[in-house]
Amino acid sequence: MATRQLGAKKLRVLPGFKLTLGFTLFYLGLIVLIPLSAVFIKTSTLTWAQFSHTVFSPQALAAYRLSFGASFFAALVNAIFGLIVAWVLVRYNFLGKKLVDALVDLPFALPTAVAGITLATLYSPNGWIGGLLAPLGIKVAYTQLGVFVALTFIGLPFIVRTVQPVLEDFDPELEDAAASLGANRWQVFWRVIFPTLTPALLTGFALAFARALGEYGSVVFISSNIPMKTQIVPLLIMNELDGFQYAKATALAVVMLVISFLILLAVNVLQWWSNRYNTNNLA
Repeated sequence: MATRQLGAKKLRVLPGFKLTLGFTLFYLGLIVLIPLSAVFIKTSTLTWAQFSHTVFSPQALAAYRLSFGASFFAALVNAIFGLIVAWVLVRYNFLGKKLVDALVDLPFALPTAVAGITLATLYSPNGWIGGLLAPLGIKVAYTQLGVFVALTFIGLPFIVRTVQPVLEDFDPELEDAAASLGANRWQVFWRVIFPTLTPALLTGFALAFARALGEYGSVVFISSNIPMKTQIVPLLIMNELDGFQYAKATALAVVMLVISFLILLAVNVLQWWSNRYNTNNLA
């Protein structure tokens, strides 16, 4: 018994639970809670009338609709095509696979301002892609569609890199067993593979959605920041900061923070339910 306890102690690389928990709470408080509390404290300097006038103004409501709508649909599109990209990278070998795998991480490495300028140049009416779409009556740059394109660009890696490890660890024998029982390819994917990928897919969706909500650099150039049309909430917050309206800027940030937290909480609850459902089915 003593030897077993001594062996267990040797396996502890980090200090005990109380000390590591203390460091964890201190770090989270310093990095997360203190800045967030400062936002709420600054917002509290506004009266309720001033707060309501700021966060429920027509300009703010239009920015909410564009920010959350474009972020949601960009994350949804990335969830679909990111799953396909991850599937191809894991299941197939082809010439240039390493290059494609590296290109997936490009939005991570590329500065957001550079990405915004590049997208605005490509999708402008005189750009390589925008010039092809212009005769069809499709305008991307300086429209809400441009905002969607920018948010889709920066969100793709979150889906691919979250789903890819799960696909790599998936046991092919489960597919063979389902096929031997008479399941076709679609049934194997939908009933065997997809339930295993769902938690990772939801996690990637939440990450891409959260990243899109806070995006500024890649959107500012392609959206043109037109109030009531192409202005997202981060751009509206920057406008308030440029006008030295710090309390109004933090008020808008508080609304975004609360709504984002509730949405991410819902996604996490859905992910927990999916994990529990899959565990019960396997049992």
